[in-house]
Amino acid sequence: MIADILRSLRPQQWTKNGFVFAALLFSLKVFDVPLLLRTLAAFGVFCFLSGAIYLLNDVCDYAEDRLHPKKSSRPIASGRLPRRTGLAAAAVIGIVSLAAAAFLGRPFFIAAAVYAVLQTAYSLKLKHVVILDVFLVAAGFVVRVAAGGLVIGVPLSHWLLICTTLLALFIALSKRRHEIVLLEDNAAGHRPILREYSAYLLDQMISVVTASTVIAYCLYTVSPETIAKFGTSNLIFTTPFVLYGIFRYLYLVHKKGQGGSPEEMIIRDRPLFFAVVLWVAAAVAILYFR
Repeated sequence: MIADILRSLRPQQWTKNGFVFAALLFSLKVFDVPLLLRTLAAFGVFCFLSGAIYLLNDVCDYAEDRLHPKKSSRPIASGRLPRRTGLAAAAVIGIVSLAAAAFLGRPFFIAAAVYAVLQTAYSLKLKHVVILDVFLVAAGFVVRVAAGGLVIGVPLSHWLLICTTLLALFIALSKRRHEIVLLEDNAAGHRPILREYSAYLLDQMISVVTASTVIAYCLYTVSPETIAKFGTSNLIFTTPFVLYGIFRYLYLVHKKGQGGSPEEMIIRDRPLFFAVVLWVAAAVAILYFR
């Protein structure tokens, strides 16, 4: 049972919580050990808090998950883990995570609580509201970035929030498209909201968000605010890694039928993985060793 609970926390998806490090990276304080430790603690809090939400979501979606070729093997969907046990575990882990968040300061606790409320509302009701559902998925990433800034007490750039929002929408819409293409006629049976979407509609949305993400990032790198903050205009040279990463992601979604698990794509697809690593390395080199 403990093994099934741990599996239901989906540790393979904890890479999403890496967004809490964004504020630390762009505040030029990566080598500040106390702030790094606080950010690591924030990362841990979000790992278990998001895990509690995953458990709740599995309890709510157990019937639909049974129709999915991959999700049907999850502990709750398969019946190995009773729903009551999963719900109790989600409540305990969520409360403990929020208690830990309170030790990291009131601002961070508020951000963690907002994340918990939004994602709980999504699991219980709002995932059935067309378009709003993908915005709430994207909001989870934005709150992580905001929480990363609040835990170390640094102001957040509006450019960082804009780019995060657009990138998160890109990932969320790509995931919806993958579900429709994978499940075909059974898509609405697995997730009722999918009957409100089509591959064509999602492709139109993805096109808008993709262009907006690239433009926003390019404008961010050359904006006077960014150049004044970092004392360099060389951040523009990280753009090729962003472009390649987005194009590679689109290739995997449209030609390889992937997109359902972004965290697995990044880890398993070497070109995409190295694009992310090289972007981080280039950003650190430009910002910290100028």
